[in-house]
Amino acid sequence: MATPLKRADGPQSVPALLHRNATEYAKAPAYREKEYGIWQSWTWSQTRDEVEALALGLMELGIEEGDFVAVIGRNRPYLYWAMVAAQMTGAVPVPLYQDANAEEMAYVLNHCGARFVIVGDQEQVDKVIEVRDQLPDFERMIYLDPRGLRKYDHSKLDQYTAVQELGRKTRDQHLKEMEARQARLNYDSRGVMLYTSGTTGKPKGVVLSNRNIIETARSSSEFDNLRQTDDILAYLPMAWVGDFIFSVGQAMWTGFCTNCPESADTMHVDLREIGPTYYFAPPRVFETQLTNVMIRMEDASRFKKKLFDTFMAHARKVGPAILDGKKVSFADRAKYALGELMIYGPLKNTLGFSRVRVGYTAGEAIGPEIFDFYRSLGINLKQLYGQTEATVFITAQPDGEVRSDTVGVTCPGVELKIADNGEVFYRSPGVFVEYYKNPESTQSTKDAEGWVATGDAGFIEEETGHLRIIDRAKDVGQMADGRLFAPKYVENKLKFFPNILETVVFGNGREECTAFINIDLTAVGNWAERNNIGYASYQELARHPQVMDTIQSHVEQVNESVAQDEMLSGCQVHRFVVLHKELDADDGELTRTRKVRRKIIEEKYHDIITALYDGSDKVSTETEVTYEDGRKGSIKATLEVRDAKVWPTAQKMAAE
Repeated sequence: MATPLKRADGPQSVPALLHRNATEYAKAPAYREKEYGIWQSWTWSQTRDEVEALALGLMELGIEEGDFVAVIGRNRPYLYWAMVAAQMTGAVPVPLYQDANAEEMAYVLNHCGARFVIVGDQEQVDKVIEVRDQLPDFERMIYLDPRGLRKYDHSKLDQYTAVQELGRKTRDQHLKEMEARQARLNYDSRGVMLYTSGTTGKPKGVVLSNRNIIETARSSSEFDNLRQTDDILAYLPMAWVGDFIFSVGQAMWTGFCTNCPESADTMHVDLREIGPTYYFAPPRVFETQLTNVMIRMEDASRFKKKLFDTFMAHARKVGPAILDGKKVSFADRAKYALGELMIYGPLKNTLGFSRVRVGYTAGEAIGPEIFDFYRSLGINLKQLYGQTEATVFITAQPDGEVRSDTVGVTCPGVELKIADNGEVFYRSPGVFVEYYKNPESTQSTKDAEGWVATGDAGFIEEETGHLRIIDRAKDVGQMADGRLFAPKYVENKLKFFPNILETVVFGNGREECTAFINIDLTAVGNWAERNNIGYASYQELARHPQVMDTIQSHVEQVNESVAQDEMLSGCQVHRFVVLHKELDADDGELTRTRKVRRKIIEEKYHDIITALYDGSDKVSTETEVTYEDGRKGSIKATLEVRDAKVWPTAQKMAAE
C-alpha cells in the first residue's frame, strides 16, 4: 500500500495558484481560444486581471462567501475564469453539462441553491429562464455571448463583459474585502462541487476541497512529468471532473496552457493546429478517429492501402517495444524509421497527435487492438482509473508498464484494498469531502477511516501490483446455473468493432445472455455508400440484411473469445436485436457521460427483452423519443431477433 502524501507547501487555494502563475509565468500563455477562425491568447498576467475584474464585479452584485455559482457552457477561457472568480470571492463554482435539458438543470440548480448562474449563450439562458420558477434561490444570470439576447428582460440578466467593467470601476471599493476572503481560503475550503452522472438515480453533488484539487494536481503532474511548457486541448464537458482537473487543477499547478476549440464541429481541425503535448480522450473518441482512418484507407488506391497495411503490421510488431525503450533489432528500427517518414508521422499529424508526450484514456475499457494501434504509432497512450469522488486519479499506468488489460498501479498517495466480494476500495488526499445535502450516501460511500467504495469489482495482480477491473460491482451477478454474469466485459468486447456504437447485455438470473446493439451510423453508413446501398434513416440501415449479418458475425466472434475465459464463458450472447434508434441521454437511456442506465432501459424496452427470451423471431415496438428542440414524439418499428452461435467453453473443449 502507498504512503499517503503530506500536505504540500505553497499556495493553499486555486486563486493563490493563479496569483503565483501571474508572477512567475507572467508573459507565458495561459489560455487560448479560437474564435472566427483566429486563435486568441491570454498570458497568465492577463488571465489574473480578467478573473479579478469578474470577481470584483460579482462582489458588486452581492455575491457572498459560501454561495454556489453555476457555470454552464462549452469550453471557453471566460467560463474557466468564472469558476476561479467565484473561488476568489469565497463562493463555490458548480459547472453543469451544457447539453443537459432544462429539467436536468433545474434539479442541480435547485439542489445546490445557486444564486448566480454564468452561461455561455442564448441557448443556456433560455433553459434557465424556462425553469426559473422552480429556483427559489436564483437571483442573477450572467451571459457571455450577447447574440439573440438584446430584447430580453435584463432586470436579472447581465453581460459578462459588463460585469467585468463594473468590477474595474468599483475595484477600490471591494479589493480589500476580496483579498480578505482569499486569505481565509485554505486547504479545507470548498474548491468546487461536481455532480455525478446519476446512472442509478438523481445526480449527487460531490464537494471537493482545495486539498483534493491541489494535492491531486501536484501528484499527477509529477507522476507524468508535466511541464509549464505543455499544451492541452480542453474540449470535454466542463462539468466532468476530468476536465476540471486537467484544465483547472493541473493547469494551475504546472502553469501550462489550456486551449479551447472554436466549436465541437471544428475540434479535430483545432486539435491539429494546437498539437497538444498532453491529451486525454475517452475510448469512444479514439475509436471514432480510428474508424475514420480505416474508412479513408478503404477509399485509397490499392498501392497506398498495401503500403499502409505493410508498415502498420510492422508498427504493431515493434512500435510499442520501441516506445517503451525495449531492445529492438537495428533492421526493425530502420524499417520503423522509414514507416515513420512515410506513414506514421503523416498519420499522427492528421490526427493531431504529432507532439503528444502523455496521452490518457479512461471511463470505459478500450479495445486492445485500438489501444495497440495508437501505441504502435509511437503515441504514449496510457490508461487511468478514477472517479469524481477521487478527484479523478486512483490508478494510472507508469511509462514502461503500459498494458491494455489493466488500469495501472496506484497513483502517488493512493491506497487500495479489495473487499471479500471483490469490490475495489481506495483512500487518498483526493477523497471527496461529502455528498452535498446527502449524509446517508456520504456515510455509505466513505467510512470513518477514509476508505471509499468504488462500486467496481476487480483484483490486484500480485506480481505487478496492477489493478484489473472486471465490471461494476452492482452489475456483476449470476446466471441461473450459478456462472458469473459480467455484462460490461462482453459489452466492451462488442464495442471494439467499429460498426457497433453501443450495446447492452442482459442475463442476470437467466439461463442465457442476450443483447441490444446500436450500429455506428458513420462506419456503417460509409460501408453502405461504398456498396451503393441506399437508406433513408438510421432505422432502415440498421435492419438491412447485410448489416444484420455483419453484426451477427461480430457477436459470434466475441462469443468465441468469451468462451476462452473459464470464469466468464457463461456470458456468451445467445440472441440479439439491433435497436431501431440510438440510445440517447435526452431520452434518459444514457447519462451525460454516455454511461448506460440499465434499469431505465430494462423498463422502457421490456417488450423487446421479452421477445429475446420467449423465442420470438420478430417484435413490434413503439418508443418515445425526444427531438433536439425538446419536443416529444414516437417511432414504431418491427425488429428482427437473431440467434448467434455460441461456443463450448475452454474447459469443455479440454475435457473432450
